[in-house]
Amino acid sequence: MKRPKLKKASKRMTCHKRFKIQKKVREHHRKLRKEAKKRGRKKPRKDPGVPNSAPFKEALLREAELRKQRLEELKQQQKLDRQKEHEKRRNLGSAPSIEASAVEAVGEGKEKHKAKAVKQNPKKLYCQELKKVIKSSDVVLEVLDARDPLGCRCPQVEEAIIRGGQKKLVLVLNKSDLVPKENLESWLNYLKKDLPTVVFRASTKMRSKGKAIKGRKKAALFKSEVCVGKESLWKLLGGFQEAFGKAIQVGVIGFPNVGKSSIINSLKQEHICNVGVPMGLTRCLQRVPLNKQITVLDSPGFIASPRNSAAALALRSPASIEELKPLEAASAILSQADARQVVLKYNIPEFKNPLEFFTFLAQRRGFHQKGGNPNIEAAAKLLWSEWTRASLGYYCHPPTSCGPPHFSESIVRDMQRGVNLEELDNSNTQSIQALKSTRLASSVLFHSSGMTNGITEESDIPEQLPKQKKGELDDHEDSDSDQDSAEGADEKDSNMSCAEEAWEALPEESHTDEECADPKDLDKVTEEGEDDMYDFSTDYV
Repeated sequence: MKRPKLKKASKRMTCHKRFKIQKKVREHHRKLRKEAKKRGRKKPRKDPGVPNSAPFKEALLREAELRKQRLEELKQQQKLDRQKEHEKRRNLGSAPSIEASAVEAVGEGKEKHKAKAVKQNPKKLYCQELKKVIKSSDVVLEVLDARDPLGCRCPQVEEAIIRGGQKKLVLVLNKSDLVPKENLESWLNYLKKDLPTVVFRASTKMRSKGKAIKGRKKAALFKSEVCVGKESLWKLLGGFQEAFGKAIQVGVIGFPNVGKSSIINSLKQEHICNVGVPMGLTRCLQRVPLNKQITVLDSPGFIASPRNSAAALALRSPASIEELKPLEAASAILSQADARQVVLKYNIPEFKNPLEFFTFLAQRRGFHQKGGNPNIEAAAKLLWSEWTRASLGYYCHPPTSCGPPHFSESIVRDMQRGVNLEELDNSNTQSIQALKSTRLASSVLFHSSGMTNGITEESDIPEQLPKQKKGELDDHEDSDSDQDSAEGADEKDSNMSCAEEAWEALPEESHTDEECADPKDLDKVTEEGEDDMYDFSTDYV
């Protein structure tokens, strides 16, 4: 039996119909072009940039770069806020179950002990976690900020490590690309007299944990920045592991925002530990196995003692901008910086006191309050944030005196035993040559206040003040609003008087600007960087 033929509709059409369709399409496009022309739609022009003959070209380019950096920081801050909100929602979802279990076990002593632990001061919990890291570590890495290495050292914690027995202490100079190479070499020569020191620059941009990389990108784990000093630190840890003859645990300690978690991520080549711009992101002990023989312990930052100077508290304490007034914290930092180099760095006129500096900075960056008055507090917060995170290059000179008193010759020999010092010096020299550090003329000279005292005992931590209730806060806000409405005409004078009172409340050491500037250092800077400096008296017409 033959299969019947299938009859399908043909897609062919006559030439008359096809040409008619094409004509209609052309007319439709022509109509759209005419309507767009009537609306005034034009192609976007390409930005020609700043011409070479334009005055203040460098200042304009610098402002554009700063504006781009602020946008990136704003995006990162928004990302962190979204993460915090997500964590809060997750905690709120699990809160009813926790409360129900606590109500059921009111009579048990263990549950009461847990409830007390929840209400404990978080600083005491940080101190407990730090003690656990020091106790369980065979090798301790103390991370220092290369911009102020002496200010990042804590004598109380170093003494506790020395008393702990056969523990090795190593110094890691992180953020070494933010200081000039000459200054980095001088600090390396000063620190290696006491302890083995490693020059390091952690990589901040890397792939996330668990993400697969396809094709050629599999070998390139880091996106942009390259880690420096990783090989020398690996060799040092491997030598300690062979000397101990067993699997070792390496504790990473230091003040907040010196880059402890970034170093661990660079060694592991994965984004394992949480890192970011704000201080104090690490709040508990975290174990990260590098290989079968070496395990790294991440710890929360040191707790700075309130007996330190105002500048040390502003740079080393994560809550300094909340506990202290922003104007006081930023003025303390500004008092220890070289005034001439600060003027060149921020491109503002010369100032007599911090109040005048923050006024100029607020006008320069566009920080204004209601009514057009300069927002001095916002300018102080900007200065504090730039000096605490890894975005501003400043440096300080090592002291001429000998090392700290808690290091004797026998302790130094014990710490250096089992370390190939010549190989470590060669690797540090190669790391310094591989760095792209800042120039001496573009950095700011900073006068360090010495070692920062920390708190190692929980009993020495001051108790937190009880928070005000919501009703009390509302009453206080209502009274403030009434006062503001009564004194709205004198808003500018009140802002200036408050700032002057904060300036007068600072210690006398912060008022003297002459002690901040060393004439020898200033002459050296001006000789090396004459091209970068701008003289308003001769260049401006």
